Amino acid sequence: MNGLENQYIIKNNKRLRYGYTTGSCAAGATRGAVRMLLSGKKLSEVQLLTPKGITLTLELHDITTGENYVSCAVQKDAGDDPDTTNGILVYVKAEKLSCLEPHPQDEKKGGTLPHIILDGGVGVGRVTKPGLSQQVGEAAINPVPKAMILREAEEAAQEYDYEGILKLTVSVPEGEEIAKKTFNPRLGILGGISILGTSGIVEPMSEKALIESIHVEMKQHFCQGENYILVTPGNYGADYLREHMTIPFENNIKCSNYVGETIDMAIDMGVKGVLFVAHIGKFVKVAAGIMNTHSHCADGRMEVLCASAIRAGGTLDCAREILKAGTTDDALSILDRYGILKETMAIVMEKIQFYLDHRSYEQILLGAVVFSNVYGFLGQTRDAGKLIDAIQKQGESGNGEQ
Repeated sequence: MNGLENQYIIKNNKRLRYGYTTGSCAAGATRGAVRMLLSGKKLSEVQLLTPKGITLTLELHDITTGENYVSCAVQKDAGDDPDTTNGILVYVKAEKLSCLEPHPQDEKKGGTLPHIILDGGVGVGRVTKPGLSQQVGEAAINPVPKAMILREAEEAAQEYDYEGILKLTVSVPEGEEIAKKTFNPRLGILGGISILGTSGIVEPMSEKALIESIHVEMKQHFCQGENYILVTPGNYGADYLREHMTIPFENNIKCSNYVGETIDMAIDMGVKGVLFVAHIGKFVKVAAGIMNTHSHCADGRMEVLCASAIRAGGTLDCAREILKAGTTDDALSILDRYGILKETMAIVMEKIQFYLDHRSYEQILLGAVVFSNVYGFLGQTRDAGKLIDAIQKQGESGNGEQ
C-alpha cells in the first residue's frame, strides 16, 4: 500500500495507475536517511506528502549505516506510465560533517536550521550546458525535487534539534545507462539521469511530461543564442537532415507529434522562427490543420492527398486509388504514376504554410521541408528558404543574432 491505490485515470477504456517521480523517491529516501541518522532508530518506511497533496507510503530499501552516515533507497514506481526509470532504486546518503564555511543564508534563517549540502552522486547527471534550471557543473536535480529534499532534511533536523552540518548525496546506480534512452545527452546533462517531478506524482501516459521535455530543450537552445530553431518530429527527420541537408543537424530538437504546442512555446519564448523537417506521413496532416499528428488524434492523410491531387488536375480514378492506399508512400507512387506528384506536393506545401501561419497568427517565421524515405525531397513551404538561410548563418556565427 503506497497511497496511490485509488489514484488512476481511464484511457482507451483501460484503468491506468498513477506512480511517483524520481523526485519523490529522493525526498522519501532523504526523509528516511536523515531521521535514522539523527534518531539512531531504524525505519522500514516513511510517509511523504507530495506537492500534489497525495501522501505516499514509501518502503526503504538497502539500508546501510556507519559512524556518521546512513544510506537508504526508495524504489521508483511509475504506475502504468511507460517510464524508463520504473523499478530503479534512488539512494540518498545522509552524512554528518565536522566543519563548513559560514552558511550564506544564516542571517535570513536566524541561524536555527542546519547547514545542508545537496549533491548528486553516481548515476545522477551533471549539467554541462547553460539554459537549464541548474547552473553548469551542478547535479541535475530539478527545483521542485530539490525543495522537497531540503524540506525533509530541515524538518527532521528541527524535530531532533540538530544544528550541525548535513551532506546529502543522491545516487542512482543504473542512472548512467538509463540516461542514454532519455533527452539528457541532447541537453548536455552527462553521466546519469535527472531527478525530476513537479507534482511528485506520475500521471500515466502523461503528455505533459513530454511537452515539458520539448520546452526544456527549446529553452536551452534559445538561451544559447539560437533565435531560429530547427525541429524534427522524430528520427526520420534527424536522419534526413544529416544525410541530405547542409544546415547543422546536431542542433535539431524533436517535437514528436506536438507541432502546435511547439509553435506556441516558440512564440511565448520569443523565438524568431521555426523550421520543421518532417516525413510526409506526419506532416501531410498539418496541411489539414491537424496540429497533433498522433494517429489517435486524427488522420486524414489520404483525404488531404486526394483533395490536393484533384486540385492539381488529377482524375477521379486517381483520387479513388489514393483513398484506397494504405501508406503515404503508396499514395505518392499513385501520384507519380499519374504524373502529378510535383504539382500535388506544391499544393500540400501551400496548405502546410497556411496552417502553420494560422496557428501562430503570423507572429513568427515558420516553414517546413517535407520528404519521403522512398521519394526523397518532396517540397518546402514558402518561408522554408528564409529559415534555412537564417539557421545556416546562425550556425556559422555561433549565435542567433540575425
